[in-house]
Amino acid sequence: MGARNHILNKLRQAQQPFTDRPPIENRRHMVPEKDLSQDEMLAQFSDEAKKLGCYVYQLNQNDAFEQIMQLLGDDKSILSWDEAHIPLNGIHQKLEAVGVSIAKYNDGQVRAGITGVTSAFAATGSLVLLSGAGRYRTASLLPDLHIAILTPDQMMPDFEAWQQAQQALGYPAFTKSSNTTIITGPSKTADIAQELIKGAHGPREVHIIILS
Repeated sequence: MGARNHILNKLRQAQQPFTDRPPIENRRHMVPEKDLSQDEMLAQFSDEAKKLGCYVYQLNQNDAFEQIMQLLGDDKSILSWDEAHIPLNGIHQKLEAVGVSIAKYNDGQVRAGITGVTSAFAATGSLVLLSGAGRYRTASLLPDLHIAILTPDQMMPDFEAWQQAQQALGYPAFTKSSNTTIITGPSKTADIAQELIKGAHGPREVHIIILS
């Protein structure tokens, strides 16, 4: 028996903690649960994301691309997920047509990154991004500017609703993706002298485009 299997067997034989506690049947939601329509969820998401310092736009396909070009300014290259995972039709072709190239996934000199999302939480203005083939985590974590594009049907009430959906599907966010990231506002920290610093370990700006 190898050392690894020896350690795992010892762990399996160990006494399980809290066996006298009944299973939790009704979990409390971190944010009071509301029964909202899709339009109401979109409005709540927009309000919560803006409170966090995000910029939120509800645009059609054409206006969404124009907004992206305004955000990119004079940039000639970006980080990006593959087109198949971004709901803006033909985005790479459109970018290349105006002289903007897709940089290598780990290019630390690029200012902006464009991604889709997997889900969004109305209650907290959060985005869920699953990494994997064609969905590089660096696109949302490395550049100073993160542009996230989503559709209304990706909106969910809150984290608990997402967790329940994951449970019903066998937790694909953790079994079929290399990384799961929940983004709630731009990067920031206040752990040094309690001084708030934005962009300490990720994007300084998060721009969220909801396609109409």
